[in-house]
Amino acid sequence: MQPIVNTLSDLSNEEIKRYSRHLIMPEVGIEGQRRLKAASVLLIGTGGLGSPTALYLAAAGIGRIGLVDYDVVDESNLQRQIIHGISTVGISKLDSAEKRLRDLNPDLEIVKYNVPLTAENALELLAPYDVIIDGTDNFPTRYLVNDACVKLGKPNVYGSVFRFDGQLSVFYAKEGPCYRCMFPEPPPPGLVPSCAEGGVLGILPGTIGTLQATEALKLILGIGTPMIGRMLLYDALDMSFNTVKVRKNPDCPVCGVPAEAVELIDYEQFCGMPAHDRSNFSVANNNAYDGIQEITVQELKARMENGADVVVLDVRDPHEWAISAIDGTLRIPKGDIQAAKNAILAGRKLHSETVLSQIPTDKQLLVLCRSGKRSADSIKFLSEVGYDMSRMYNVVGGILAWADAIDPTMPKY
Repeated sequence: MQPIVNTLSDLSNEEIKRYSRHLIMPEVGIEGQRRLKAASVLLIGTGGLGSPTALYLAAAGIGRIGLVDYDVVDESNLQRQIIHGISTVGISKLDSAEKRLRDLNPDLEIVKYNVPLTAENALELLAPYDVIIDGTDNFPTRYLVNDACVKLGKPNVYGSVFRFDGQLSVFYAKEGPCYRCMFPEPPPPGLVPSCAEGGVLGILPGTIGTLQATEALKLILGIGTPMIGRMLLYDALDMSFNTVKVRKNPDCPVCGVPAEAVELIDYEQFCGMPAHDRSNFSVANNNAYDGIQEITVQELKARMENGADVVVLDVRDPHEWAISAIDGTLRIPKGDIQAAKNAILAGRKLHSETVLSQIPTDKQLLVLCRSGKRSADSIKFLSEVGYDMSRMYNVVGGILAWADAIDPTMPKY
């Protein structure tokens, strides 16, 4: 494959010294290093995947790095987002990342975009860059990045992490398939939990993010065999790497049509889920959760204190209850409710009786989880097996909102 960057920038004597270990490699050499300096890379996200990717690209001598993020550094980030530290907790992730990157490479040009990536601004943000690296953690943004890259003819270096598993590929419609060739439709809402819900081994994003940086350098330099048309599957527990082929779909609704015909859509509506978990999840105006009523944690507290005939159902997992929980709640994991629903719909009623017999049908159910999404899913599951939707309420913001507004001594995670 030919290098995707065809211009060369001059190197100073100091830069020649800095990159000497690159220059003595014939696959890179001084021409390749000049190409890296001329290159520009846009990172979508400065979190778990974006942290190692940004650090290694800056160290490698990429000339211009764009960073898209609008979150602030939280202590819960530090377990995996190694570009940030204690000294930057509470400040913009962009400012935190810039501080570390400038210390690593003062010659680097950094462009910060302190905005959410949306269908309205995606083309403008992506257009000036040679390579796009997707370090996001949600389906709406992944589909948006893919579609925008196809429309602009940009390579999309994709990475994904969850618990102990990681994925890596390069979606480049000019040379092979796009993300939609492999995943034409998003999974149903609630089927795939986010890292905030399911967790992630802190080291895992370092592995996948470093591989994303590797693929970006290969594309810029035109060396090796990029992961176009292949997806790497990494299992950290087994320490296994497997590769599967990804074929281009000639009928793909995005890369199977002329680039100018690609239209960016409402990706949150398309996926039936929010594009981030930074704020409290609300089901309002979300078609995937039509008919679900909501209640605030203040209203929840009032009903519990007034002795109202209600049941508060906590659908988090047992290891989450061990971290923090509200006294007097009925605790049944979302996964058990989902399994019971599936058993009933498949005609295996006996397998579901133990779970559902604990959840009354004649009282109001106030359902909560960590932030509000799993509880909304659980309400949908219960409604599918006969529970009255009008008796169920989703607690907006979940246990995190309770800790913020009701009990500030409660630990947050």
